Amino acid sequence: MVTVNLGMLHYVLDHIYGAFMHRTKISTPFFSRGWGGTKLEMLEKMINQLFPEVCGHNWPPTMIQPVWKTVWETKTASLREGVFRTPCDEQLLNALPPESHNARVAFLMPKSVPPHMMACVVHLAGTGDHSFERRLRLGGPLVKQNIATMVLESPFYGQRRPVLQRGAKLLCVSDLLLLGRATIEEARSLLHWLDSEAGFGKMGVCGLSMGGVHAAMVGSLHPTPVATLPFLSPHSAVVAFCEGILKHGTAWEALRNDLEAQKVMTLEEVRERMRNVLSLTDVTRFPIPKNPDAVIFVAATDDGYIPKHSVLELQKAWPGSEVRWVTGGHVSSFLLHNGEFRRAIVDGLDRLPWKESPL
Repeated sequence: MVTVNLGMLHYVLDHIYGAFMHRTKISTPFFSRGWGGTKLEMLEKMINQLFPEVCGHNWPPTMIQPVWKTVWETKTASLREGVFRTPCDEQLLNALPPESHNARVAFLMPKSVPPHMMACVVHLAGTGDHSFERRLRLGGPLVKQNIATMVLESPFYGQRRPVLQRGAKLLCVSDLLLLGRATIEEARSLLHWLDSEAGFGKMGVCGLSMGGVHAAMVGSLHPTPVATLPFLSPHSAVVAFCEGILKHGTAWEALRNDLEAQKVMTLEEVRERMRNVLSLTDVTRFPIPKNPDAVIFVAATDDGYIPKHSVLELQKAWPGSEVRWVTGGHVSSFLLHNGEFRRAIVDGLDRLPWKESPL
């Protein structure tokens, strides 16, 4: 009985937080400016280029050359920040807001051993994670285990946020797909750089919530085994915006008004249109990663944002992957279970072979 009550408490906490963030008028809702018009149509066509029948044509990705500056350095570690032009093709680049054209990364690296004897994990941003700090705190203690942390600032977030956007509340549905597609391209180029230029012996990609969805996509598409570590993540954005708490923070009336230029629609028809569009983000459509044993999902028992069935759908689609459950909701697990996330990172990397040492 105590466990049930605690579980309900975590679940209620998610809903209280969600009500404060998404049902009040403190900020605008998601997609207040509608669907995105021709940008959405273009993206719906482009997303399919990621899939197995053509994914071989997308490797290697565009090589990036970050320009680095040192933030701090000690005897055992260094933190650098880098800037590089997003590797997205011209069509995607033109669809992105100008503020998002340059990508920013933070790179926390141990100094005790050469790169080919180290691992590095790319950390992708969850919804509303506008800075490097939280993910650097997650990866920081792993320096002692010779695991470097590369933190990518997402398009539409932080210094890459469009001037008219308030917080994390994307203005159009097309912005969500743009954010995802650009993040995937940038993360793939970062992994390629870590492998071919920096020479790391093992690599991984992780993320929390939305960042975990993107991490799963990146790990799925990588041509060689990488540790893939989605934390508190659904199998698709459909779950977040049509089933979970974020549905209360979505501008359904604005979306309906945008569509009514074509035909009169009910709210349920608008929601069905959203499900169809966001089905493009369904990770179960992506290929099984090269080493599914190195895929570890960490999910919460009482998550008000991500239902259990969503996590289990991904595990079913990727045989050999592992699900680990932590007691809590979305918000409480985000705050309390960094130790479990770090343990998953270490274990996922341990399941990979070391790359052959350079001569």
